[in-house]
Amino acid sequence: MKALTFKQGIHPAYNKEMTKDKPLKNAERPKEVLIPIKQHIGAPLDLLVKKGDQVNLGQKIADSESFVCAPIHASVSGKVKEIRKVTDPGGNAVDAIVIEASAEKDEKLVSDLEKHQNLDNLSPDEIRNIVREAGIVGLGGAMFPTHVKLSVPEDKNVEYVILNGAECEPYLTVDHRVMVERPNAIVFGLKALMKAVNAEKGLIGIEDNKMEAVESMQDAVADEDNIEIKIVETKYPQGGEKMLIEALLDREVPVGGLPLDIEVVVNNTSTAAAVADAIREGKPLIDRSISITGRGIESPCNLIYRIGTKLSDLVEQAGGLKEDAVKVIAGGPMMGAAQKNLDVPAVKGTSGLLVFVADEVEEFDPDPCINCAKCVDHCPMYLMPTTLVRYAKNNMVEKLEEYQILNCIECGSCSYVCPSKIPLVHYLRLGKSQAMAKRREEK
Repeated sequence: MKALTFKQGIHPAYNKEMTKDKPLKNAERPKEVLIPIKQHIGAPLDLLVKKGDQVNLGQKIADSESFVCAPIHASVSGKVKEIRKVTDPGGNAVDAIVIEASAEKDEKLVSDLEKHQNLDNLSPDEIRNIVREAGIVGLGGAMFPTHVKLSVPEDKNVEYVILNGAECEPYLTVDHRVMVERPNAIVFGLKALMKAVNAEKGLIGIEDNKMEAVESMQDAVADEDNIEIKIVETKYPQGGEKMLIEALLDREVPVGGLPLDIEVVVNNTSTAAAVADAIREGKPLIDRSISITGRGIESPCNLIYRIGTKLSDLVEQAGGLKEDAVKVIAGGPMMGAAQKNLDVPAVKGTSGLLVFVADEVEEFDPDPCINCAKCVDHCPMYLMPTTLVRYAKNNMVEKLEEYQILNCIECGSCSYVCPSKIPLVHYLRLGKSQAMAKRREEK
């Protein structure tokens, strides 16, 4: 059977061999965590603790009355050492709660979430509330509050809940390992998501370079009449929300619209597993998995780490950096962010830590655009990157909006194929920030 796919896109080297067969293992409990107060798209949170407070594992430490937000919880038991500015993996200066872990490593989870083994006993509203109180966000990297995505307006209907198991970003393998090792949790979480939005059908899309995950998930849904596993082509950015919908359902999200407009809700497979943990174990989102990989790391691995663990601690547990390591990226090579130092906390959206060696990193000055249109040919959103870049450089916001700058998903496909090596994504991000600033001013 031919694998499903979308139009456009690219085929970079995937380099998943270093960690795809490495089982998930628990990282060591950190001595100190730096937990940024904002780890979601939406409103800022209010502090619920202060310097000197004792906190317990799983205790809520920041929240807001705003709808579009996700509370955060203590990922270790210990003492609030201070509240100060830190740099997050995206390079933003953010307030963070610094917790010094207690000496006793035998921690007991303290949570307000009740445990439920049977979804029949929960209403859609109760499921959404559990997801909200657990602080669950999209674990594919976007960090959009999951309960908001599950809050369907009365005039909308959801036919499909799609789980993204594509994990199309090169090098990263944590979703692969979760599908292999925790398929039943993913299925339970998917069924909870389906009930929350009253969806009739569930689909799980997995790229054809992850057949071990395909087989694991197929076994897990063997007795489910309304859930299917769909094999999609290994292509980047296959895991993009709109790309996956196109591949699986041949439906197109309208310009400026949402998947909800075509009766679809999309979540990540690891997000579904976190939903299952919240419902069945009463566990808020206090940890997640990460691939620490690349030729510049001594022992590539997949770890489950506490939110707020420093990148330096994670690197140490992967054997440390090799002598010729020159660049560290939080995330994958296409959409990740290079790090200035490793005194940075891993957050809810940090799914990868990639280390390059010297002969993998090239310094260059971009050449002038040669109007080859490769960026146009490969853009999965059918945009005109070079035109948008020109408008961004000149702060021509009206033109940026006319040419749909906000539809850019910052996947990096245009930069990847550009023969002139122009940092197109850099300028597209600039253009998006200009357009969004204008909208904020208008509001």
